Amino acid sequence: MELSDSDAASLNLLLKASAKSTVVQACRVAFTHRNEAVPASVIANLSTALGIKPVEANKMFAAVTNLVKLVLFEGLTDAATISSVFPENFHKNLKTLLSEILANLGPEWRGQALLQEVSLPRLINFDWRVDVKTSSDSVTRMAVPTCLVQMKVQDQAASTDHMPGTTSVNFELTKQTLDTMLDGLGKIRDQLSSVAKATS
Repeated sequence: MELSDSDAASLNLLLKASAKSTVVQACRVAFTHRNEAVPASVIANLSTALGIKPVEANKMFAAVTNLVKLVLFEGLTDAATISSVFPENFHKNLKTLLSEILANLGPEWRGQALLQEVSLPRLINFDWRVDVKTSSDSVTRMAVPTCLVQMKVQDQAASTDHMPGTTSVNFELTKQTLDTMLDGLGKIRDQLSSVAKATS
């Protein structure tokens, strides 16, 4: 897949940048706001830095955003393959610069994109111990052993700027409940193994 001619023309506005850092910042902003409008203050700042009109800056950001989405969607990871999405007549030096920037930022962006996906909490650790009840309303339960389990789960990330928090979940299992749980986990293990063999 190749970048459109209109996007390529808008990207040429980056040639007005006086430093590589300005182009890097434009790429970072495009990724951050890829699913929403770029704030007017950011547009104004970049317009001043490049010496272009705000309407031109908007078109340029749209083009950079489309380029970023294209590179991430196609799974392009190195500068050589990224450069292939530009039209043949695209400015050579700018193509090289953008390809290198996107290749360098790609791993970071993919990690952030994964964190932003909707997902269930993740198990990161668990601990357990066997406990024997020493008091109970029922005398028959005083010597019944139970298993106390503590699971630490990582919450879903709220933003890419902060690590998600962890939550501890504590619960008690009787031998019968533990047997039922282990039986269910065994079935899950067997099914995962059969799927892994079928796809390998």
